[in-house]
Amino acid sequence: MSEKYLRTLVFTGTSISHQDAKHILDGVTYCPPVFRGNIDKAVREGYELIGIIDGIFFSRSAVTHKEIVRAMEAGVKVIGGCSMGALRACELDVHGMIGVGKIYGYYRDGVIEDDDEVAVTTNPDTFQPVSAPMVNIRETFRAACAEGIICNENRRLLTDLAKRTHYGERSYLGITKEASKKGILSEEKAMELFTYCRDHEKDIKREDAILVLEKVKELMSKEG
Repeated sequence: MSEKYLRTLVFTGTSISHQDAKHILDGVTYCPPVFRGNIDKAVREGYELIGIIDGIFFSRSAVTHKEIVRAMEAGVKVIGGCSMGALRACELDVHGMIGVGKIYGYYRDGVIEDDDEVAVTTNPDTFQPVSAPMVNIRETFRAACAEGIICNENRRLLTDLAKRTHYGERSYLGITKEASKKGILSEEKAMELFTYCRDHEKDIKREDAILVLEKVKELMSKEG
């Protein structure tokens, strides 16, 4: 039996760049973050395996549940995690979509619910993020608390402050400065926390993006 490979397409560019993704998974087609109509088009073009990492949320229509279901009904394997992929996977795993990663698990288990947890503002030319995702902020503040940089009560207050901030304006510098203004942290402690977040961010979106790529690689080969 010779080994064949499923024709594969991956939507990403924000949580992990195409260049970095190719170091993990080469030989597939990479497209920018998915939006409505992209999955139907991919099926028409004959793709047999689709990985969804990043997607468009608010600037244009998001990828629909129905088109993903149509793809799976047509025999296409669909894997999701990290960002838009995690959102759709937690909603469609009962229909056969494969979900991977910590963020997918958080959505599936109801730990988080809102789209803005993974949403970021991006550079329109490169799709790279220019704001910090709420899921990363939560994990980074937990780590800072575990390191003794902030107490658990301040972690809770800082997380609430970040959650109240519009997703496109979330940054560690902005949040720590605002925390200092509100008296949650002293100026010295705010700077210490910012430095920690800048240098030791827990980038669980990138970690989950890598897990999606590894799962796609695992499922690409088929016997023929």
